[in-house]
Amino acid sequence: MAWFLPSWGALAVLRRNFLVWRKLLLPSLLGNFVDPLLYLLALGYGLGHFVGKMEGMPYITFIASGIVASSAMNTATFEGLYSAYTRMAVQNTYLSILATPLQIGDIVTGELLWCAVKGAISALAIIIVAGLLGAIDWQWQVILALPVILLTGFSFGAIALAFTALSRSYDFFMYYFTLAVTPMFLFCGVFYPLHTLPVFAQNIAAVLPLTHAVLLLRPLLTGHAPAQVGLHLAILLAYALGAYVLAAFLLRRRLLR
Repeated sequence: MAWFLPSWGALAVLRRNFLVWRKLLLPSLLGNFVDPLLYLLALGYGLGHFVGKMEGMPYITFIASGIVASSAMNTATFEGLYSAYTRMAVQNTYLSILATPLQIGDIVTGELLWCAVKGAISALAIIIVAGLLGAIDWQWQVILALPVILLTGFSFGAIALAFTALSRSYDFFMYYFTLAVTPMFLFCGVFYPLHTLPVFAQNIAAVLPLTHAVLLLRPLLTGHAPAQVGLHLAILLAYALGAYVLAAFLLRRRLLR
């Protein structure tokens, strides 16, 4: 089972992805940054004018903290789907890496670390802009948000990479976005409190990873202490580790068959 466990070689995979991304730094940042920013401005100010306060805070503050979590999810998911598929099936980068002493565990871990970093870059950009707009207070709790953002990116990147290992073309990814990413974006507390949903929908949302990322990040980004920290972290870790194992198994089966 040595192939399953990562080594320091995972950092080489992370570095390789960073060096490639650095050549496309500006367009990549714009792609990860502009879409969430538009949501923040349009809904935070536009809809927020009519909503007023939600859960004791201005609506733009409420939605900004939710968009930070969803931005980490979306960016890590995109990296774990489209970019990883390109490296796996189009450029044959993974097969080239396997010709070196690195193994599947190094590839998977390096890819997921990169997903976490990309998710953090996107989320931090939103935090900076939201802070400049006065939607987020720069308190010490904001520092604690960074590990949660990285864990969120790692978890969603792992889920996406497992799906990528099963995909036969880019078209398959629309199923994942339609059936998983979009429902989480709409129903996991990004735009409104979960208690406004019907009970059955609350129960479904309670087992989805974005819900727990939002419930951790919203208090941290608004100067409060999150409730049930252990539960939320445990669920995000369970998704991260479970999807890591699944992605490693499926990727090994695909590359070495």
